[in-house]
Amino acid sequence: MTGYQDRPWLGLYQPGKPADITPACGDALAMWRSGAGSARAAHEPFLYYFASPVTGSRVDADSDALAVALAARGVGRGDRVALFLQNVPQFVIAMLAAWKLGAVVVPVNPMLKERELRYVLTDSGATVLVSLQDLWNSVGVRAAAGTAVKLAVTTSPLDYLSQPAVPPLLAGVERTATPGAADLGDMVRSHHGRRPAPAALGPDDVALLTYTSGTTGEPKGAMNTHGNVVFNACVLREWMSLTPRDVVLGGAPLFHITGLIAHAAVAMLVPMPIALGYRFEPATVIGLAERYRCTFTVMAITAFTALANDPSAADADLSSLTKAYSGGAPIAPSIVERFEREVGPYIHNIYGLTETTSPSHAVPFGRRAPVDPASGALSVGVPVFNTVVRILGDDGQELPPGEVGEIATRGPMVVPGYWNKPEATMRTLPGGELRTGDVGFMDDDGWFYLVDRKKDMIVASGYKVWPREVEDTLVRHPAVREAAVIGVPDDYRGETVWAYVSLRPGAAATPEELIEFCRAELAAYKYPRRVEILTDLPKTPTGKLLRRELRDRAAGG
Repeated sequence: MTGYQDRPWLGLYQPGKPADITPACGDALAMWRSGAGSARAAHEPFLYYFASPVTGSRVDADSDALAVALAARGVGRGDRVALFLQNVPQFVIAMLAAWKLGAVVVPVNPMLKERELRYVLTDSGATVLVSLQDLWNSVGVRAAAGTAVKLAVTTSPLDYLSQPAVPPLLAGVERTATPGAADLGDMVRSHHGRRPAPAALGPDDVALLTYTSGTTGEPKGAMNTHGNVVFNACVLREWMSLTPRDVVLGGAPLFHITGLIAHAAVAMLVPMPIALGYRFEPATVIGLAERYRCTFTVMAITAFTALANDPSAADADLSSLTKAYSGGAPIAPSIVERFEREVGPYIHNIYGLTETTSPSHAVPFGRRAPVDPASGALSVGVPVFNTVVRILGDDGQELPPGEVGEIATRGPMVVPGYWNKPEATMRTLPGGELRTGDVGFMDDDGWFYLVDRKKDMIVASGYKVWPREVEDTLVRHPAVREAAVIGVPDDYRGETVWAYVSLRPGAAATPEELIEFCRAELAAYKYPRRVEILTDLPKTPTGKLLRRELRDRAAGG
């Protein structure tokens, strides 16, 4: 086999002796009780919400009380509890309350509209919806109608603020009535001091139903088990050398697998506090990082780019953020170099999917990712502990180092399947090995490189063009902030390359200038024939570029 396990890899473990970090705690609730919820950590802050600390003991007590209140309303083992929330303390409290009943948490993107939310609620069979007040009134009350939801619980983003001053991000927010819904604060207060009956959970029980982005059809609910969650929390703790002295910068959304594992789960395990600021806003995130001297985060590269381009970054001290990681999309080496030069921290790469419960590959802390000399791609790292990764050709056969194919992953973090979708499970997870749909290669030293998703490949005049290579070239131009490349039907070439870019604040460039820049750097069939400059590129809430929106834009003229 040409997989990674024959290589010593950076001294992390010896050849033929993969590291075994199988956790002693088999479920996420036990992980909480032995970590952030333990007696030794009870009076330490577990959450910083803007300027307000929330101790581990309060999180534990409030989640106990909420669990009792939910149980009194018929919520129990196996029930699905949907969380329609931003990065607020109530997210963690409601998640723990659900686990304390043996229920399954369904994290929901707070940007979903009525039809999208109704789909998730219907597909998951959620019986409880915990929502921010404004989201319930504007979206939730209509989306939940006709679904299995029998209990709606609402909460205000102001509820866990202990400081009198309201943060600028919440200016104008007021507590509002939510007809048809119970109030989370009232439920907690009315059951204060009570604890739910113990729930017996094991590593094979489902902890989370995290819905994929649905870029290739309707979203699917990945069944992240308690074993998946705990294992990858352990991976992050060991791989990034995290200790109770570290502080997590909560820049990723908690509804996403990155925030769930690389913020909440690993913080429960270590234990270490998380700094939350409602939602991602560059100045707010920079302020949190400075106030609490945050040391560790995982965010999309677009989030790091936003930090670098925010005016407050010029005078900010982010020197404590030594364990900075970026996942969700390939990164251009020039972006990493620019961020390190202008802001300070070196951004380590990390790679994973919803179906791998966050990381399957990472650059070890303290190492710098190599750049492939042929493609200019920055490595996404090496597979983490106990993980076997192969590169497969179109025929499903394993390819040798250097050959480009589909990344296939097997390990303790891979989900057992999709909720109520056996055919999709068989197609994507044959024999338990995840066919990621991502295209990449492994070099002779075991480092992996991501090229693009199969569907994004462009065939121009019979030649393959990977958008990532063109995008990496564009962002090397000093005026370019971000770039996205798509293939557009062309009568002569079959497809032709179009590019969309946004510029850095105060910078200027013309489409013609950018085309000539690429023409000097790339083969004739690769450089973009058209460049359009946009104020911002369309992205998902987690920072991934939405090429499908750009394709729609191109199709419209």
